[in-house]
Amino acid sequence: MPSNDVTSIAPEVHRKVLKLMGNRFEITVVTEDPSFANECIGNAVTEISRIEALLTTFNDSSQTNRINEDAGIKPVKVDKEMVGLIQRSKRISEVTQGAFDITYGSIDKRLWNFDKTMTSLPDIATAKKLVRLINYRNVIVDDRKNTVFLKEKGMRIGFGGIGKGYAAERAKSVLQDRGIKSGIVNAAGDLTAWGYQPGGKPWTIGIADPDAARKAFSHLDITNTSIATSGNYEKFILVDGKKYSHTIDPKTGLPVTGIKSVTIICPNAEIADAMATPVMIMGVKVGLDMINQVKDLACIIIDDDDKIHTSKNIQLK
Repeated sequence: MPSNDVTSIAPEVHRKVLKLMGNRFEITVVTEDPSFANECIGNAVTEISRIEALLTTFNDSSQTNRINEDAGIKPVKVDKEMVGLIQRSKRISEVTQGAFDITYGSIDKRLWNFDKTMTSLPDIATAKKLVRLINYRNVIVDDRKNTVFLKEKGMRIGFGGIGKGYAAERAKSVLQDRGIKSGIVNAAGDLTAWGYQPGGKPWTIGIADPDAARKAFSHLDITNTSIATSGNYEKFILVDGKKYSHTIDPKTGLPVTGIKSVTIICPNAEIADAMATPVMIMGVKVGLDMINQVKDLACIIIDDDDKIHTSKNIQLK
């Protein structure tokens, strides 16, 4: 706590960068007291680590892996939190006509491995065969018994498309509960911001340039808003000089083309995270049509020809 002889201390920005959930997280809080800032950031990190333990597929005993292990065999009892996240994921699958689907984990890693060893595209027939297991409708949730059952053997769920946004949202909630009235949780580009900078200005957020990811092609001034960007600059392979994004169409098992990056702006980081990839899969026209029909959702798309497309009511600087 500040000493009694200090009458007023101006609030300052306190920031910490960490590796969590296999990604770069940056947590920013505005407060007068550096030790209180550290304590609050520590609480947020604890919450993110808890969510990572719940959702990870790198730990055999995680709830995600136990669900996958018993696919086609029996329902698995899980936390109410997991049930809620899966139910919300299924609703997003319905809104996006299956372009978002947590059962994408059913695609065998031998089909797509986005590293330097991959020099050719997988066989179309093999891809088609593997995607038959991708079907969010076959995730059966019982919210009275708190169980989850994957109907088909070999099915796998994964939260790569929504987990970071959910963690950012939960970390924000923990910080707000501690009394942090202004801050940012940035989960590798899926971020949520609330309150204002010292001096009263909103936060200024850069939209990544898909041809130079460390640079911004535009900026937005935001408060109480979340932003998520999905792009082919993050992870891709080159085959015969053509770039193939790590974003896979769950209907074909093959990479999507046509869009370099999608940025979603909305009040909730979980929804922003979950909606970015489906727009890449749906394409410019269908993706924008969908975004324009959903309240409080906005979108910026950069296509393969570097043309910028925006949903209604977007003001780029």
